[in-house]
Amino acid sequence: MMNIRLLVIDDHSLFRSGLRVVLGANMPHAEVIEAGSLNEAMQVAAKTIDAILLDIKLPGLSGLEGIALLKRKWPLTPILVLSSQDEPETVRLALARGATRFISKAETSDNIVAIINRILRGDLSNPAEQEFGGGEMMGLHHHLTPRQCEVLDLVCQGMSNKLIARQLALSEHTVRGHVQAILSFLQVSSRSEAAFAARQRGLVG
Repeated sequence: MMNIRLLVIDDHSLFRSGLRVVLGANMPHAEVIEAGSLNEAMQVAAKTIDAILLDIKLPGLSGLEGIALLKRKWPLTPILVLSSQDEPETVRLALARGATRFISKAETSDNIVAIINRILRGDLSNPAEQEFGGGEMMGLHHHLTPRQCEVLDLVCQGMSNKLIARQLALSEHTVRGHVQAILSFLQVSSRSEAAFAARQRGLVG
């Protein structure tokens, strides 16, 4: 069996150690790399990571804020947010920002390992829809991309499409497409409504 490489990002060394023991016992071919913050994680030299296990509460940038950075460094790597903050709104926000799955730290170690194995096999389906009700979670399949999160931040700063295009080195046409996708995602009809809705949902600071 091929070796797999997992990156665990959590500021509690005791939790990381416990997770390493669990993963070692159940996934003997897994190499576990540990990081106590997003800054440490971004220093990891490995070009290939098979899955990232990411906590939300971290020193410096939070896990939610760091999803886009991790996806930029390892664009094909699934990100599994593993957190004790498992309120429905937090789950929605993590998935909207690009996480592949959300796993509560209240889950048993067997379930956590089973979910990781399913993701590694390529099963990216998300049971959160069943857990929180299909209607409430419908929008998750059309979540914001990391680039759209950047555009949303600038929209909330009051920037025009032209200024956003200049800031992000994009064409105005591309920015216009991102803005329309954001309005659709937030189910609003104007930029000011989008800014209000984004702040209400905690999508921007």
